[in-house]
Amino acid sequence: MTDAELAAHLAEVAGRILLEVRASGMFEGKALGKAGDQTANQFLVHALRQQRPDDGLLSEESKDTKERLDKSRVWIVDPVDGTREYGEARSDWAVHVGLAIDGVATVGAVALPGLDGGVVLRTDQPQALPEPAAKPRLVVSRTRPAAEAVSLADRLGGELVGMGSAGAKAMAVVRGEAEIYLHSGGQYEWDSCAPVAVAAAHGLHCSRIDGSPMRYNREDTWLPDLLICRPEWADAALEEVRALAGKG
Repeated sequence: MTDAELAAHLAEVAGRILLEVRASGMFEGKALGKAGDQTANQFLVHALRQQRPDDGLLSEESKDTKERLDKSRVWIVDPVDGTREYGEARSDWAVHVGLAIDGVATVGAVALPGLDGGVVLRTDQPQALPEPAAKPRLVVSRTRPAAEAVSLADRLGGELVGMGSAGAKAMAVVRGEAEIYLHSGGQYEWDSCAPVAVAAAHGLHCSRIDGSPMRYNREDTWLPDLLICRPEWADAALEEVRALAGKG
């Protein structure tokens, strides 16, 4: 099984597990989110250690160790990206299984189990990007949209689309439901590794909001910002960020 096949298989199975945990009716609210996180994480961690024992591993739901820093290949997973949305039985949550090689998000899969029939987007099966909207749609946090995204939407005459998890937002651009995902509120490596790998495989622009590359498997797992967008909108987005920084 190739790395990409493994990532897609694990993301899909973890998604099914999460749906079963929710359907059991044994948990509600925050308890449901916690149960889902722990159950999916246990499956992903055990499976990766079994299938790729020599690789490093970083998961949101497991204690981090320095061991991964000496590895060229590191799996970076988020068992439930969008725990609140998962607990609320919304569709905008995801499962991330990504592989960083020498610090670059290279292989991965993002499962969207909440969509009808479940959807898995993967690096080894890129699809052609759908036709873009005439005016760009920008996916943003439902509660805390990035100031840069709001300003960019105003400048371009675009539309803000509130959505839950980072993976759901990134995949909305891949799926043609939006053109731009600009985030400046801070995330961790597991929030974006798999989505960035999948988005890049589909031909999207992926970078920090200053245009620098996204880097993974660092000692500090905090990533302040990111930009995932259709290539034709990258220059405008980066220019708007620079303009706002200059006003600060």
